[in-house]
Amino acid sequence: MFSKHIDFLAIGDITTDAFIKLKEAHITNCVSHENREICLSFADKIPYESVTVLRAVGNSANAAVAAARLGLSAALSADIGADENGRECLKSLHRDSVNTKFIYTHKGMETNYHYVLWYDAERTILVKHQDFPRVFTAPSKNPKWVYISSLGGNSYEYHLAIVAWLEKNPSIKVAFQPGTFQINLGIQKLANLYKRSDIFFCNREEARKILATDENDIKELLKMIHNIGPKTVFITDGPKGAYVYDGTDIYFMAPYPDPKPPFERTGAGDAFASTITSAFALGKTLDEALLWAMVNSASVVQDIGAQRGLLTQTQIEEWLTKAPADYKPRKI
Repeated sequence: MFSKHIDFLAIGDITTDAFIKLKEAHITNCVSHENREICLSFADKIPYESVTVLRAVGNSANAAVAAARLGLSAALSADIGADENGRECLKSLHRDSVNTKFIYTHKGMETNYHYVLWYDAERTILVKHQDFPRVFTAPSKNPKWVYISSLGGNSYEYHLAIVAWLEKNPSIKVAFQPGTFQINLGIQKLANLYKRSDIFFCNREEARKILATDENDIKELLKMIHNIGPKTVFITDGPKGAYVYDGTDIYFMAPYPDPKPPFERTGAGDAFASTITSAFALGKTLDEALLWAMVNSASVVQDIGAQRGLLTQTQIEEWLTKAPADYKPRKI
């Protein structure tokens, strides 16, 4: 069913997301617009509008699906429990032609299950990562690209095993999109992963956390991240666009104009990062990769969850035929 050769191996946790669309809530600004809280009546019954259950999601799972839809031979390395949620996740990945050979099932354990509080176009996610006994097993044949993202809090030794394998195989290209645990570990503990990364992705606030800095100028943040190791650094700035620094030049890419207001914003960052990586794996230039990535991000926010809106190459090219004349990266 699957090719023996892997173009794109994503490594990271997989989960089921239950999207709970809220009817009665309000948003409170705390200190600044960036520090907002969602508020619900305490000790009360809160009506909700709907629940939508989405299988086989998570940063790395989303990336594997994006890569498969773009025509790559994609696989996911993850851990699941021997339960219905785990089986349904596998079925979902198979439908998207993602190789599940490197997904390990643990008897007596539950698959990750997250709850997403969805209000307006934004979401707040209640997460719980199971403490799987993780053991990294390298593929018998090296993939072209490895994409590393969110993993649970017991995965530090697992990271070290992955990095040791990558250091023995310098031909493998590495994309790193750190999740919460990886960011909280700090630069020093993952220093070799940062140095081994060919491309690196985060948003503006994540960059500040990683660097433990009050610096807010995105040009400086790009250079500071680059200085800790990654060859090319991408920093997204929400609906404002994305920036990239290759060690010489800084480029800005504006968002693709939304065909209509965003329906739900989950997965826009994953779509951007995984599409950039997939485009490089397909031999595309940086400019082409940026065009593709912004289109895929714009499509994802038109539907619920991180995967429904992911596009094929043909669909991306169709979107590009409708792009404004000035839709292209520019050096800044």
